Amino acid sequence: MHILKRTTAFLFALVSMATMNGMCAVAGGEKGIFTDETVEFYNYWKERYVVQDTYVTDEKQYYVWYSDEEYSDNNTGIEVTVSEAQGYGMLIAASMAEYDIYAKDIFDGMYRYYRSHLSEIGPNLMAWQQQDNGTAIVNVSGADSATDGDMDIAYSLLIADSVWGSDEGIDYKQSAIDIINDIMKYEVNKTDWVLQLGDWAYYTDESDVNYSATRASDFIMQYMPVFAEVTGDERWLNVYDSTYRIIDSIVDEYNTGILPDFIVKDSETGKFIPSPPNFLESEYDGYYYYNSCRTPWRIGMDYLINKNSSAKKFSDTITSFISKATNGDPSEIKAGYKLDGTPVEDYDDLCFIAPFMITSAYDDDKTWHDAVRDTVLNYGEDVYFGDTIKMLCLMVDDGGWIVPEYRQESVEGDVNSDGEFSVADVVSMQKYILGTESLKDLKAGDVNKDGYADSFDLSLMKKMIISK
Repeated sequence: MHILKRTTAFLFALVSMATMNGMCAVAGGEKGIFTDETVEFYNYWKERYVVQDTYVTDEKQYYVWYSDEEYSDNNTGIEVTVSEAQGYGMLIAASMAEYDIYAKDIFDGMYRYYRSHLSEIGPNLMAWQQQDNGTAIVNVSGADSATDGDMDIAYSLLIADSVWGSDEGIDYKQSAIDIINDIMKYEVNKTDWVLQLGDWAYYTDESDVNYSATRASDFIMQYMPVFAEVTGDERWLNVYDSTYRIIDSIVDEYNTGILPDFIVKDSETGKFIPSPPNFLESEYDGYYYYNSCRTPWRIGMDYLINKNSSAKKFSDTITSFISKATNGDPSEIKAGYKLDGTPVEDYDDLCFIAPFMITSAYDDDKTWHDAVRDTVLNYGEDVYFGDTIKMLCLMVDDGGWIVPEYRQESVEGDVNSDGEFSVADVVSMQKYILGTESLKDLKAGDVNKDGYADSFDLSLMKKMIISK
C-alpha cells in the first residue's frame, strides 16, 4: 500500500489541523495525547542533551549533544554532534509544541545550526559530524552527509510547517522540499531505487559496491509517501517499493525479521545481501547491531500509520523471534544478533529494547508490548543514543506521531490519479483489495469516508459507474 493516513484500532481517531500549506494528521490526535511519563522524560531529555552553541553570538543556535565530552585546552577537537542527532532533536522539538512554550525557539535554533553546517556536496544536506575546536563548532573534514539525518531533518520541517505554518519567519515547507529534492538527487541509487549511505556515494560508479550499498536503519518507510506527496515526485514511491522488496527478501530468507546494519548488492546475482565484516564500521556490519537496532521502530511505524502489509510481516516476524528468544523478558534482549538469531553480545542496551514497543503496539495480546514499555520506562540513566531513541519511540507508542499531509484535492473514486473516475479505477480497486496492485490515491478510494479503502467503497464505486 502506498498512502493511507490512519492508525491502528488501539489509537484514538485521527484529527486534522489545517494550515496554510497543508494538513497535519496526528496519530492519536487528541490534544494532550502524550502520557505524563513521556512528557516527564522529554523535560529530562531536553535538559540533558539540548545545548546552545555559545560561540555564535548574533543568533541562537542549538544542537543535540551526543558525545558526553567537552572541549578542554589540551584537546585538538571534540566531536559534539552528528546530523542524526540533529534530526532527532528537530523531530522531538516540533512534536512537543503542545507541551513546551519554548519548542519553536528551540526548533528554529536547531534549524539555524543545521543551515550553518551543510555538506560540501548536497547544498541542502547536513554535514554528518561537527566538533568543538575551542573557538567554534566546525564540520569534520570531508563534510559529507548521512542519509538518515537528512531524512529526519526534512520530515521535522514538515511537522513544523503543520504545527506552526510557514507564513512568517522560516519557510519550513520549502526548506523541507529543498532537502527532499537533494536527498533524491544525491542519496538515491537510480538503478535500484534504493537509498545510498550519504551524498558521498553520488560520485561512485555503478560498478562500485558503495553505489548500491544501503543501511537498513535508513529505511524510514513512513516518510517516503509523505515526501512523494509534498514534492509531487512519485520516484519516492519507487524507493518505497524497492526498499520493501529488500526487506521482504531478508525476512523470508532468515525468518527472524532481523536486518543487518549494512546491505550490499551481490555483483553476480544482483541480490541484496548482508555486507561482509568491516564493510564500513566494524566486524559486525553484516549483523543486527547499533545501526539496525532502530529498524523495529523505523519500519514498524509504517504499519501503524500506513497499514503496509510488508511492514506488518516484518513486525510480526521480528516480534515473534525476540519474544521467544528472551522467554518474554525484554531485559534479555541482547545488544546485537546474527541474522539467524544468535546473540553477538551478552549484555542489553536501551537502544535495542525501546524500538520493540513499536512492532508490538498493534497486537491484540499486549503482554509483550507492555513488558517492553515497562522495561524502557524503568531502564534508568543511559546515554544520548538510547535516551533519544527511547524518547522518539515513546512518542510513537503514545499515538502522538504527526503525519503531515499535502495531497491535492482528490477526484472521488479516481484511485489511479489520472484526473477522472472511470471503469479503470474500479478495476484498480478490485486488484488492490485482492492484494495484487497498489493504489496511487487511497484517499480517493475512501468513497464512504470511513478512513478505509475497502470492499464497501468498491461497491459504491460500481454504483457510481452504473449511475454515470
